[in-house]
Amino acid sequence: MANSAQARKRARQAETHRQLNAGQRTTFRTAVKKVVYAIEAGDKEKAETLYKDAIPVIDKTSGKGLISANKGARHKSRLNTRIHAM
Repeated sequence: MANSAQARKRARQAETHRQLNAGQRTTFRTAVKKVVYAIEAGDKEKAETLYKDAIPVIDKTSGKGLISANKGARHKSRLNTRIHAM
């Protein structure tokens, strides 16, 4: 356990950030999965709509450093390619 006041504060902050990051990570994964499920169902219009909703979520997640910029770009590119291939 943390002994100094500074270490105790950092432990509190780390726990708060961990919880916030977990929520944002869940939102990111849910947005991506919704698009994937629409693609697998063969509903192109719904997939395009969900993709447009997922782009800001992906950008926000990568902008905050929760995922790398490359991972965000990779997800957007792969989803877009799958939608256009329908």
